[in-house]
Parts: sequence; structure tokens; C-alpha cells
Amino acid sequence: MITDRRATMRSHRPRKRFGQHFLSQAWASKVVAAINPAPGDVFLEIGPGKGALTMPLAAFGAPIVAIEIDRDLASDLAGRVPRNVSVVTGDVLKSDVIPYLSGLEPQRPPELSGYKPAARRIRIVGNLPYNLTSPILFRLAELQSQHQMFYDATLMLQKEVAARQAARSGTRDYGVLTVTMQVHGTLKRGLDLPPGAFKPAPKVQSSVVQLIFGPPPVKIGDPRQFLRVTKAVFSQRRKVLSNALKSVTPRPAEALKEAGIDPRRRPETLTLEELARLAQLCGQSPIQRPEGD
Repeated sequence: MITDRRATMRSHRPRKRFGQHFLSQAWASKVVAAINPAPGDVFLEIGPGKGALTMPLAAFGAPIVAIEIDRDLASDLAGRVPRNVSVVTGDVLKSDVIPYLSGLEPQRPPELSGYKPAARRIRIVGNLPYNLTSPILFRLAELQSQHQMFYDATLMLQKEVAARQAARSGTRDYGVLTVTMQVHGTLKRGLDLPPGAFKPAPKVQSSVVQLIFGPPPVKIGDPRQFLRVTKAVFSQRRKVLSNALKSVTPRPAEALKEAGIDPRRRPETLTLEELARLAQLCGQSPIQRPEGD
């Protein structure tokens, strides 16, 4: 049976529609070191593939929910993992992973005198397919907004996407993805991975990023309205703000004036504070003026 599974893994051809690039074991060890598993950790792994990260993480004894869209890979991995790993066949963009995670508790050693269990931390790890990176990141942000249950996410991304996440306002890379990630926590860039770290080798370099989830750095009244306004603003990057906001408010000029923002500015110049203030004002109908004006 083991021989059959090994033969299956050797014969598995990476599928372009799933964006499969399998991490080598040597680089997987470096990524696991960057993840730095600790007592109390519970992991959600996105796209475990052949188990390059799954198996070394499982060796720490941490409970792992690994969601894999490729049925063949999921079936093979399910037959090889230890008991602390649950392999789920599904699409992370569509599957409800919360029930799988809610009941998991960190492994506890035999009761010892004075032993104090470590606090549970639900952590996300994954080698994300390049063609689905942004949708997956938005999905994780959505889940965190709804459930507030994740500690961090350590992910392998295309290097350019990693740069966009860490971009500052006023730069070309600053956009919806940047804003969405930065309102959910603090981003740290880790090691860069060359194309040769994967098989087949992609045509681009990759980076490991860690998003440590936390409260928004600015006050956001309605997260959905904030995202709606942010998407509207950046969907028309070449337009000035007064034109870009027409899809979310009938009074863009008035909203901008109330927010103290020059209507001639470009979307990428807006700070998180300005976007939050603008989203709040665009959600009011009509725009409420302070008394005495």
C-alpha cells in the first residue's frame, strides 16, 4: 500500500488550473523554522499538496486541518498523515473551515504536577497558488472579520504580491489588497525563495510573509462599507477621487469636503485614516453636517 502511494506521488503531474508548485523539502524546513511552532498552536494549512509543510508541522504534535482542492493529492496525503492531521478535500474559497477548527484543542502532554496548558492559537500556513492569491487573502480577511479567531498567517506568495501587501500610501503598489491586509494586522516580510525552491519552478520569485492579526489601526465603523468604498476608490485609479466615488455616494464632493480631502487627489495617496473617515461619510445619507454650519 505504501509502495502504491509513493508511485502515485511520483506520477502526479502538477495541474496548472490549481497553480501547483511543490515546495522542496530543504526549503520547507526553512519555512517551518520561520513559522516557529509553539505549544498551544493549531494550524489551518491551505493547499498542503504533497505535505512538505504538513509533515514537519505534524511532528510537533500540533492539530492541523489541511484543506486541499486536488482530490488525488488529498487522498494520498490523508493516507500518510498522523492522527493529529485532518485532511479536507475542498476549495478554501468556498468551504466553511470554521467548524473544523472550532473543536480543535492543542495537544496536551500527560498530566504533570504544576503543568499549565498553553493558550490556543489558531494559525494559518500555506503555499498559495499565484493565480488565486488575492481571492484567498480577501477570504482570510473576511473570516477574521467574522470570527476573530486567527492569531497569524504565514504564507508563501509571489514576491510582487508580498510587496503590495507592505506598500505605503502614495506608491504604485498601494491598493485594495494593501489596505485590506493592513487593517487586519501587522505585516512582516520574511525570507525570499528562488524559483528553484519549487517543482516545477515558477518564472518568478516568492516571499514568505507573516500577517499577525490584530485590531484595526484606525477606527472603522462598518467593515463592509469600508471595503466597498476602498474597492470603489481603487477600481478607478486614474480618476480623481470626486469621480471614483460616484458609485458609492450620490454626493462625492460633499463627502470629500466633510472628510477634509482634496477631491483632485489620486486614490493611492489616501491613508488608512482618510479611507476610514471617507467610508463613514459615504455611508451617511444625506451627509450629516455638524450643528452650526
